Amino acid sequence: MSKAAFVNFICQRTGIPEVKAEEIVASFQNIHFEKDEFILEAGKISDRYLFLSSGCIRAYTLDLEGDEVTTNFYTSGEVVFEVSSFFRRIPSSEYYQAETPCEACYIHYQELNEAFHAMPHFRDFGRAMLVNGFANLKERTLSLINEEAETRYDRLIRTKPDIFKHAPLKHIASYLGITDSSLSRIRRNYSQKQEL
Repeated sequence: MSKAAFVNFICQRTGIPEVKAEEIVASFQNIHFEKDEFILEAGKISDRYLFLSSGCIRAYTLDLEGDEVTTNFYTSGEVVFEVSSFFRRIPSSEYYQAETPCEACYIHYQELNEAFHAMPHFRDFGRAMLVNGFANLKERTLSLINEEAETRYDRLIRTKPDIFKHAPLKHIASYLGITDSSLSRIRRNYSQKQEL
């Protein structure tokens, strides 16, 4: 299932023909993660480039007080990897943990580099994923600076509704940059607006 979903993802996102997408995906292996299993731990070098076909993964780091701060959520149909650690070959500052049981397919760093050199269409796919990832990171950074928490909540519920089915509210609150009580208030107000 993971590989078929990945072929479909590549074709839809990049316009690469199915036969070329299948060639890319042939380099990947299927993998399963149990709920709460770590995909990556801080201090280790990220070595797997994942396509998540089902489930939810949370990325987080620890603040100066040792509290967990969610930096991202990944849901079905997304590429998952810690870009800085993966490409720079340095220890990660983040943890990646399965919020639910997950099905994915992956390729190791060395195999990815070999595929990039051997398959121009794989380079095109990789470039498209990096551009998309950096654009999303920029939008998120700016939203934390110049948007109200309600606006960030509204965008999250529209763009990644599955997170609300799988992630604890405290993880969602930290991702939005707010307290648990602020999230409860925003959710209550949002529900009231939906009823009108």
